[in-house]
Amino acid sequence: MSVDKNLSQQPPNKLLAALPVNDYERLLPHLKLVTLPVQQILYQVGEPITQVYFPDKSVVSIVATMEDGSTAEVGIVSNEGMVGIPVILGDNTTTTTSFVQIAGAAMQINADVLRNEFNRGGAIQKLLLCYVQAVYSELAQGAACNRLHTLEERLARWLLTVSDRLESEDFPLTQEFISQMLGVRRSGVTVAASTLSRAGMISYQRGHINILNREDLEATSCECYQVIQNEFARLLGKKPSNRARKFF
Repeated sequence: MSVDKNLSQQPPNKLLAALPVNDYERLLPHLKLVTLPVQQILYQVGEPITQVYFPDKSVVSIVATMEDGSTAEVGIVSNEGMVGIPVILGDNTTTTTSFVQIAGAAMQINADVLRNEFNRGGAIQKLLLCYVQAVYSELAQGAACNRLHTLEERLARWLLTVSDRLESEDFPLTQEFISQMLGVRRSGVTVAASTLSRAGMISYQRGHINILNREDLEATSCECYQVIQNEFARLLGKKPSNRARKFF
């Protein structure tokens, strides 16, 4: 199998980049660089997962959908992780929908190939299990956050998370989309975003958000942002930077 020349150097996905060279090179012939357009659905509820994705600059939302059609984001994945966790946990279906929130590239690998590599044990298995634990911690903290913290705090946390994952302080997001992801009314997002904008933390125009004052936005966010960042750093062995407090 031929190797994609764009992947032969240091992989842009930081989870793959954390692998020892020999393990990454063993995966390399099976990796394919793909483009993920916005709104592309990667997994539907109950459908078999045949491909696993390691995003680069794309952002994928993991969404739970209720019987009445209402949705809430339960997870977000970008270049820190992978989409398709059930594959390494002995299953190949999910109760959530995964779709592309922000377009970009990703590395794709056949689910059976990754499962076989995971079952070999060693560094790949250890790294991916640590990632699963970090995601579990993020989900648990997010559940508490949604119950206990204000919409303004939650919005600040979510914007910081998207910014960290994209490594950019300017990204495309509509208020309608944010309301769906946070599981609240659009009017609530409008009020919360206006508060952050008036305080000079963000600007919002024509579906684009720009973080203007990250320090104040972090101060506005609830403690959940830092808890999640620290847990990813602890489990994946990377120290957050002093400024953005990222785990890679």
